Amino acid sequence: MEQRYPFTLPPLPYAYDALEPELDEKVLHFHHDKHFAAYVDALNQLLERAPAYQSWSLWKLCLDWRELPDDLRQGVRNNAGGVFNHDLYFRTLHPLPVSAPDAALEGAVARDFGGMMKLKEAMRQAALGQFGSGWAWLTVDRDGRLAVQKTPNQDTPLPLSPLLCCDVWEHAYYLQYQNRRADYFEAWWRLVDWPLVSQLYADCMACRPPRPLS
Repeated sequence: MEQRYPFTLPPLPYAYDALEPELDEKVLHFHHDKHFAAYVDALNQLLERAPAYQSWSLWKLCLDWRELPDDLRQGVRNNAGGVFNHDLYFRTLHPLPVSAPDAALEGAVARDFGGMMKLKEAMRQAALGQFGSGWAWLTVDRDGRLAVQKTPNQDTPLPLSPLLCCDVWEHAYYLQYQNRRADYFEAWWRLVDWPLVSQLYADCMACRPPRPLS
C-alpha cells in the first residue's frame, strides 16, 4: 500500500473465501472492508488538516507519533497503527495448504526459540495472554535476533521490525470463533504465509548485520 498520505485500502491479496474453513468469507469482508478501511479513512481525515505531516511515511507516523501536536497525537497513534498492523496481518496470510519457512528463517527460529513448535507456543502465549484487544508479533532487531512481542490496542512493535502478527481484537475472529481465541489462533497459524515471512526476514537481514545461526 502507499507509504504516505493519502493512504488507500489495499485489496485483499486473495479471494474472500480463499482462507476457508479457517477464516470464513463473512469474517474477511467485515475485518478487511469495514475495520481496516475505517483506519485508513480516519488516518486520511486526520492528515488532511495537517499538511505539515502529510510527507511522513506510515512507518514514521507509527514510530514518532509522540512528536505530533496534541490534537493529532492520539488519533494518529491509533489509526496509523491500525493501518500498519492490518496491512501486515492480511499480507502474511495465505490459503491452505500449510506452508513452511525457508532454511534461513528456520535456522534463525531454531537458534532463538529452539524450533518452530517452540515459536508457535511463544506466539500462542502472547496471543492468548494479551488482555483485551491487541496483537502478538514475531519481530527481528538490528542484530538479527528474533523475538515474540505483544502490544495492546493498535500499538506497533517499532522500532523492532515486524515479520508476522496475529490480530487478537475480537473483530478478527468473533463472528466465527466467538470467545474461542485459542481456536482462532490455531486456525491463523495454519494460514501463515511462511515464504513471505521468510522474504521479509531476508530483506531485514540484507540491510543490517546478521547474527550467526550457530
